[in-house]
Amino acid sequence: MKFQAFNKNIRNKNTEVLSKNIEKLKREKNAVILAHYYQEEAIQQVADFLGDSLYLAQQAAKVDNDIIVFAGVHFMAETAKIINPTKKVLLPDLKAGCSLADSCPPDDFAAFKAKHSDAIVVSYINCSAEVKTLSDLVCTSSNAKKIIESIPKEKKIIFAPDKNLGAYLIKETGRNMTLWDGSCIVHEAFSFEKILSLVKNYPKAKFIAHPESESLILDIAHFIGSTSELLNFVQKDDATEFIIATEAGILFEMQKRCPEKTFIPAPIEDDTCACSECAFMKLNTLEKLYNCLNEETPEIQLNSKLMDAARVPINRMLELS
Repeated sequence: MKFQAFNKNIRNKNTEVLSKNIEKLKREKNAVILAHYYQEEAIQQVADFLGDSLYLAQQAAKVDNDIIVFAGVHFMAETAKIINPTKKVLLPDLKAGCSLADSCPPDDFAAFKAKHSDAIVVSYINCSAEVKTLSDLVCTSSNAKKIIESIPKEKKIIFAPDKNLGAYLIKETGRNMTLWDGSCIVHEAFSFEKILSLVKNYPKAKFIAHPESESLILDIAHFIGSTSELLNFVQKDDATEFIIATEAGILFEMQKRCPEKTFIPAPIEDDTCACSECAFMKLNTLEKLYNCLNEETPEIQLNSKLMDAARVPINRMLELS
């Protein structure tokens, strides 16, 4: 026990030193840190802007700093670069990808789109810059329903890449959309049977879920919403216990805002892990964030023509939002 306590003290001291050095570098380099709720706690603490994909895209469009450090995954940093082509955009670990974005290769999607050439293409922001160039509109889980409902009812719609979010939107909007067969491994990892068991063990708890989860999971949820909507819900709702079906990183912010409430991560199929975490998100660490800001690398580099084309559907989304 003493050895464990000693190691914990060392880690806390290192975190404190790194955090102070990051704050110093931000001032010296006129840098800003955008971080997603799914990042590790230490990164969330040093972020200038902490939020979901929509909020971070909106903030990326407003910041006037010379350097943007995006503590998230690759498609998020790409989006920040597309919105700010003249700024230096850094990602702590270039390997921080996205299983959902990977499930939609641009060439395959272009061929899929060609088979439905009369359809409006709406792409979830969790996709590559190349897929965004093939899209008419981009959306996030926060504004997806609004984006879909902005399209005239007589128009056909392709929705990509998340089939689970797409299926949920079909139910919510009544639109008969053509779906790309992609999904997020984090939100497909939940165990329906284990969640049912957990709900029985916590009869007063409300079960809330992200719409990227499978329909079986969503069917038993008390509330379905984006990361930020889930966060808002637990703050406003009268319940004191919640079971959360999304990436477990959000529980840190929920507990900060509602210290008197209990938050339980929804269980997954894998018996070796108690909650669903995104391995890509967790590739970023506080030390990597410090190194990338100190050395100004790795930097997101995109072709100007690619950025110009991808910016069009993103700007349409921001205007509608």
